[in-house]
Amino acid sequence: MDLRRLLELLAAGKLSVGEAESRLSLTGIDALEDFARLDTGRHARKGVPEVVYAPGKTAEQLVKICAAMVRATGSAIASGLEEGQWQALEKEFPDRITTADPRARIMVIRAPGQERSSDAGTIGIISAGTADIPVAEQAAIMAGEMGCTVLRAYDVGVAGVHRLADPLKQMLSSDTRALVVVAGMEGALPSVVSGLVPVPVIGLPTSTGYGLGGEGITALLAMLQSCSPGLSVVNIDNGIGAGATAALIAKAAGR
Repeated sequence: MDLRRLLELLAAGKLSVGEAESRLSLTGIDALEDFARLDTGRHARKGVPEVVYAPGKTAEQLVKICAAMVRATGSAIASGLEEGQWQALEKEFPDRITTADPRARIMVIRAPGQERSSDAGTIGIISAGTADIPVAEQAAIMAGEMGCTVLRAYDVGVAGVHRLADPLKQMLSSDTRALVVVAGMEGALPSVVSGLVPVPVIGLPTSTGYGLGGEGITALLAMLQSCSPGLSVVNIDNGIGAGATAALIAKAAGR
């Protein structure tokens, strides 16, 4: 059903506002030349904005996709950026970049006057080591773009687990609704945290370490084998997915 027909039915009283909103959220597809079909209705449909995955795209394609997303939704999130792509976005949107983290290889571009929401509740991001911070920041930025307040505690892994106590107390006293726990190497920290807290924990394995640990396989398998209930796990280095899941949990908990 096209937009005009939808509006005619709404005006005639044959559709309720809720029904019209639901149908509109399913029609948000923006075809861009012959290389992209943008899901511009994703945020309205499920509360998670589309993220533009940069690897495999030319700088020109990436710029066009981000520009189209900004026009349609007010913002664009680009992840996995390489140096040439980063420079192309900086050149195209010099005054519209609101978040840019080279470590996390992620950038947020926003239309003038477009504000992100900040009413989704609080989540926490915990990393085992400093080397895990780039992936942890992907999760933090994604959750922030979905309206969460994000508390961070980095380099508190099991080699010195006493470092975890104070930041964990602070997070729990701040009505934190979900935790993302990021770890490479042996991947033990998410199980430890999950055994201590009354909120959902999302384990985020990273490709930090050496040998099998360097590919993240050991961390992933360790988290999947956890005996601590309440721990869910995303794929290796999937900070975007972990942040989105934590934000959805926080939103649902606040309803």
